[in-house]
Amino acid sequence: MPTPISIEQLRQQTRELCARFPDEYWRETDRNRRYPQEFVDTLTEAGLLSALIPAAYGGLGLGLTEASVIMEEINKSGGHSAACHAQMYTMGALLRHGNDAQKNEYLPQIAAGKLRLQAFSITEDKAGSDTTSIETEAVPDGDHFIITGHKSWTSRIEESDLAFVLARTATKGTDKTDGLTLFLVDLRQVREEQPNTLKVVKVRTMFNYATNQVWYQGMRVPASAVIGQVGRGFRYVLDGWNAERILLSAEAVGDGYWFTQRAVDYANSREVFGRKIGSNQGVQFPIADAYMKVRAADMMRYEAARLFDAGEPCGAEANMAKHLSSEASWAAANACLDTHGGYGFVDEYDVERKFRETRMFQVAPVNNNMIKNFIAHKVLGLPRSY
Repeated sequence: MPTPISIEQLRQQTRELCARFPDEYWRETDRNRRYPQEFVDTLTEAGLLSALIPAAYGGLGLGLTEASVIMEEINKSGGHSAACHAQMYTMGALLRHGNDAQKNEYLPQIAAGKLRLQAFSITEDKAGSDTTSIETEAVPDGDHFIITGHKSWTSRIEESDLAFVLARTATKGTDKTDGLTLFLVDLRQVREEQPNTLKVVKVRTMFNYATNQVWYQGMRVPASAVIGQVGRGFRYVLDGWNAERILLSAEAVGDGYWFTQRAVDYANSREVFGRKIGSNQGVQFPIADAYMKVRAADMMRYEAARLFDAGEPCGAEANMAKHLSSEASWAAANACLDTHGGYGFVDEYDVERKFRETRMFQVAPVNNNMIKNFIAHKVLGLPRSY
């Protein structure tokens, strides 16, 4: 049984681990679009990526609040938690909807670092955010399913041993959420026994994000890979969205604190016209404004995580936390870049790298305009907009 750990102890542990990977490390991985394997291995060995796995399976047995602190501290240190955050938010589908055999087989190995669950294969080019319109099929064949189709934005599949794949097992009916099934695919078996059924093409993005286009070409998976009930997979994916939003909110908050601290440090050291540039209100005010936005978003993150951990409805809070934190981190990014002036565009200062990384939060995992629509319609009771 793991020794209970406080949030402050967890913060300190994460900071100490992150300190082993200075700016130069992240600069190199970004420049070469290289997966930060050493960093992920270090967090795995420390048990931090099994934070949400119950102690009975060898994990830390922590809540989403604590998991969000780990993500925040990674980004606050100057790192990029996109390399490992999926194992946090995908875990819920297995924990809440997997059967005992699946949990007994996989959770202890994931907690021990022997298996990595980092890939979530959901999105398709045509469907986009409309997950109920995906076309990848899983056709029954005896005690197996044969999966055929194409997925985009399937990140870290080459760095994973397991992957969640959402596929259509029935045509869309009156309830458009029916007919989708979630599979937990053992990629080790696929790579060893049927490598020609899985085609992966890397996609280079504006920052270091190990994402891919994936083609499933008649890939056979056992019926035992089905999570929950056949045809109910969309609900299991939906169930994890709040956790994803809260964790990414924490990452954006971490970015926001990094940007404001870097801006303060530079403003207190840089001299122009015989004085520190931080003495100018034109430099001070944008930093102070951004910092206040980050602090406010941080509070909403904690409220959303508190509700989630208590098992209470938190859809509105999770969405608002994601929106507010992404807007706050972007304000902080701009304030930091403005403070550095031309040097903000030079890679050795790391501002431009973090600037590119934090921009993602405004469009992923959901666009901020869609969140506004959700709040307007679902929370405030305004008419549905089109």
